Amino acid sequence: MHKVEICGVNTSKLPVLSNEEKKELLIKIKNGDIEAREKFINGNLRLVLSVVQRFSNRNENADDLFQIGCVGLIKAIDNFDPNLNVQFSTYGVPMIIRRNKKIFKR
Repeated sequence: MHKVEICGVNTSKLPVLSNEEKKELLIKIKNGDIEAREKFINGNLRLVLSVVQRFSNRNENADDLFQIGCVGLIKAIDNFDPNLNVQFSTYGVPMIIRRNKKIFKR
């Protein structure tokens, strides 16, 4: 994996969560587990990075886009219902994109 550093985060060292881990963490998050929330956020920063790369041709600061995408990720985590039969990324990606598009409309 190539090292990409954005907002001081070395993306090559980010954890990758299995689907089973994601499901378990989401249930713990809904039960108020702060450590599970932190682990889930860190395990999905690559998702934010992949979305941010879609906006890289707009001459925006990559760190700013990443930070905004992280806000979208956190909002998605807070609003996601793990009882739905969908992958988190299916719900999360549009939330991350929406956060970044709002910034571009300013």
